[in-house]
Amino acid sequence: MYQKKVSRVVMGLLVFSFFVKGLPYVHAAQQGSVVINEVAWSGSADSANDEWIELYNPSTAAVDLTGWTIQDDHGASVYALSGSISSHGYYVIEESEAAIQPLIASLIVNVSLANSGDSLTLIDAQGTVIDDVNSSGGVWFAGDAVTHATMERVSASGSGDVASNWATSTGTGLGNTASAGAGIQGTPGGVNSVSGGVLDPPVGGASVTMSAASSQVSVGNGLDVTVGVANMQDLFAYGFDILYNPQVLTFRSADMGSVLSAGGSVNTSFQAGLENGQAGKLVVAEARTLADKQGVDGGGVLFTLHFDVVGGSGNNNITFGDESFLADTVGDIAVEFPIFEFSIQDIGISPVSGLQAVGGADRFSIQLSWQAAGGADSYKVYRKASTDEWKLLGSSPQLQFLDSDAVMQGGQIIPNHTYQYQVVAVKGALESDPVQVSGIDNRGLKGDNNRSDRLDGRDLERLALHYAEVSTSSGFDPLIDTTYDGQIDGSDLIDIGLSFGKTY
Repeated sequence: MYQKKVSRVVMGLLVFSFFVKGLPYVHAAQQGSVVINEVAWSGSADSANDEWIELYNPSTAAVDLTGWTIQDDHGASVYALSGSISSHGYYVIEESEAAIQPLIASLIVNVSLANSGDSLTLIDAQGTVIDDVNSSGGVWFAGDAVTHATMERVSASGSGDVASNWATSTGTGLGNTASAGAGIQGTPGGVNSVSGGVLDPPVGGASVTMSAASSQVSVGNGLDVTVGVANMQDLFAYGFDILYNPQVLTFRSADMGSVLSAGGSVNTSFQAGLENGQAGKLVVAEARTLADKQGVDGGGVLFTLHFDVVGGSGNNNITFGDESFLADTVGDIAVEFPIFEFSIQDIGISPVSGLQAVGGADRFSIQLSWQAAGGADSYKVYRKASTDEWKLLGSSPQLQFLDSDAVMQGGQIIPNHTYQYQVVAVKGALESDPVQVSGIDNRGLKGDNNRSDRLDGRDLERLALHYAEVSTSSGFDPLIDTTYDGQIDGSDLIDIGLSFGKTY
């Protein structure tokens, strides 16, 4: 699948042309060689006079607009054009220079568009109709008189006289504002928001590729994505926004390819990093750092991205953001950008086996051990708390875990009390079903809450000082809660009475 985009061309009075014997080389005029691409027929929130019309050149050569006109409402108004429009470039006709700030108008004329609808016809110097929009003169195909959103063309290759090839802009002005600073809902001098970047790059022109060894991946494994270029002429620099789902992928690193450096023989600067350090958008760029500005022809690998597959929910694709571009030594280049789609294998992870829990090497500890689960890279260990909740004691890459006083939310083992444990195998974001086991340390006296190995008045005193406390009370001592029910009460007093005066 492809999302076809063209990198944004910087607008201004300067238009690049090729010169032969002092005269600019231009494309022969034919239908569709230049199109009416966007119409701001309702002005802006600042002024109804902030009207403008944008032309776009989808061809591979500059076009001389001398003698061309736009006929508004079948000739009721005629806008005479001048200058030229570069290959894959924009030409913005404004009512006044203030209509779009700070973009510089390609032409300033008295644009007057009726909110009720007009027809617009683009005619070349020989009188040939090059493009026709809303020829019936009826209500505009798109745009909004309330929000002042522009009418944007969906595809440059589609007819301008078909309503389905137009839509109301969702753009935010591309950094430009209207005459008094209000936001522009449109895309003056840039890719239309409704087109998905469809600007029909020439067949056989430069293209970007994105591929991996397989489009089927598994959670817990890596995904290496290679970004390359083909049919390139004079490639000098590139800048890409790589968009991915952080719930599915974690970016690990990026390796520079060999295209721009011509296999290492030319110096380049390669940069890659997450935008603002936030997962989901990766910014990658490279440029040749030469005194003599020269690009490279051909194709090959631009860079390779390394991801870890961490989840299986949501959007499973990698795309290029709107700011992505390829550039030669003159300017931006029309190019096709791909979408890389992948699927995640629905695999599970086996639970552990052979789980057992016995007294640890030291007293007041319980040692858990188990056999490996296939493919697991770590194991989570839980203990059932006095509140009957499963509390995470920790995670271990080993096949054993010691529950002792050193473990947060664990330890404080009461002799002769049976504890419940669960072990879960983990691989990436996958977790196995839990396996449960019971464990007990019988080396001591139940009720000996100060661990003196004698049940006496000190144990009774400690219990009395904490009597009626619950597990959420400040200063609660779990060693006194010998019945392990989350409260210190008469049942714990009974444990003291049953063994009072005994030693271990």
